[in-house]
Amino acid sequence: MKRLDGRAALITGAASGIGRASAKLFAQEGAWVVVMDKAPEVEETAKMIRAAGGTAVAFQGDAGAEDDVAKAVDTAMREFGGLDACYANAGISGGYTPFLEMGADEWMQILRVNLIGVYLAIKHSARVMVPKGKGSIICTASVAGLRSGAGPAPYSASKAGVINLVQTSANFLIGTGVRVNAICPGLIETGMTRPIFERARERGTDNKIGQLNPLKRYGEPSEIAGAALFLASDESSYVNGQAIPVDGGLSSSLPVTGRG
Repeated sequence: MKRLDGRAALITGAASGIGRASAKLFAQEGAWVVVMDKAPEVEETAKMIRAAGGTAVAFQGDAGAEDDVAKAVDTAMREFGGLDACYANAGISGGYTPFLEMGADEWMQILRVNLIGVYLAIKHSARVMVPKGKGSIICTASVAGLRSGAGPAPYSASKAGVINLVQTSANFLIGTGVRVNAICPGLIETGMTRPIFERARERGTDNKIGQLNPLKRYGEPSEIAGAALFLASDESSYVNGQAIPVDGGLSSSLPVTGRG
């Protein structure tokens, strides 16, 4: 029996990167999947899943818009008869405007998608999970939400908010059987981080990408998908209110010049 047999899942930010990898893995493990993204490439994710023998429905919508999130949850209910897991993965990095030159609009857009969008996913998933007495909600935070140095200020603050939101949500849902957890990825090669990788390759310094963690490499979307699968499955049935770094060990240490 597969780990998610007979279960329905919603994954946001599923047009590429971590979201696409997670959707494909969930489907391989037996889940019926609603894949959501603002980008039209989300249709391609659903086609990939169906071509591999899985079940997927694409929903094109904005993860930071309440009506769209509610409709995505309703799509899972209509198509699959329920919702057992929700992976609130959608996020944006914003630009690289100097700190003292950032405007409120830039902050608001990043917070709308990265933090309010996660709240909306929790809210609307919980409304259908609580009556069943069971469900797993997973959120993408970041090592940037743990401490400075891994992203721009608005992005980092939004991800710190996700970590706290996961903790508070788990406790607001006390006694319901619904679990809420976060994954804190380190440096992963995705569409969002592609500019970092492209600049390094242009400079000929791509061999230095990811060298700050003990594994001395960057991560792949599939490695975050594996953590999401664990949190969606019954194997994590006693894991709740946690923010789990998946970062090659980056967050395990303060900066050092090297170890002998």
